[in-house]
Amino acid sequence: MGRLLAEHESLALLAGQGVPVVHETVAATPADAAAAAARLGTPVVVKLTGAGVAHKTERGLVRLSVDGPGAASDAAAELLAAARPDDGPVAVVVAPMVQGTRELLAGAHRDPQFGPCVLVGVGGILAEALDDVAVRLAPLDERDAHEMLDDLHAARVLGPFRGEPPADRDQVARVLVALGALAAGRDDIVAIDVNPLVIVDGAPVAVDALVELA
Repeated sequence: MGRLLAEHESLALLAGQGVPVVHETVAATPADAAAAAARLGTPVVVKLTGAGVAHKTERGLVRLSVDGPGAASDAAAELLAAARPDDGPVAVVVAPMVQGTRELLAGAHRDPQFGPCVLVGVGGILAEALDDVAVRLAPLDERDAHEMLDDLHAARVLGPFRGEPPADRDQVARVLVALGALAAGRDDIVAIDVNPLVIVDGAPVAVDALVELA
């Protein structure tokens, strides 16, 4: 494995490529987390972050629907105390709660034979169970990206769903094109993992990301 960027660093890299991301605040202490929650307004999400921190959900390093600065301070203290020595330097991130009933995963990886590839699929907790993913070589254009979305077995969830508007497929396609351009344009990028890419009022928002560099 190469060098992993911390979550907030990964999201910042994607934002620089034009990918819409949730706006996180990095907090070094519980007091900083409380101040961030007060600025953002609650509820918020509080997560441990660091270059050595992966699989946060599986390790219980995410606190959802944290209501109030005091609760944010307590959550940050718990998460910082849960860090392991092999996590390296850590902090917490405080972010607004992003809610949507539809989640995608998106990303890129460098195949040893074919080079950089882009993928999109059903995301969230069902990603591994459904294994509904489409892949294309990078770089790709918006037509390629739309074809990827059409290839998904669950493509119809991008239409009107449970009272929500249809997903803006053009915006989702532009996310895939941006990921492809990033992977194809930088030889040091081994993999990009965006999960979930939440559909909020029809628009995609990257809530969590992990970038691996060579």
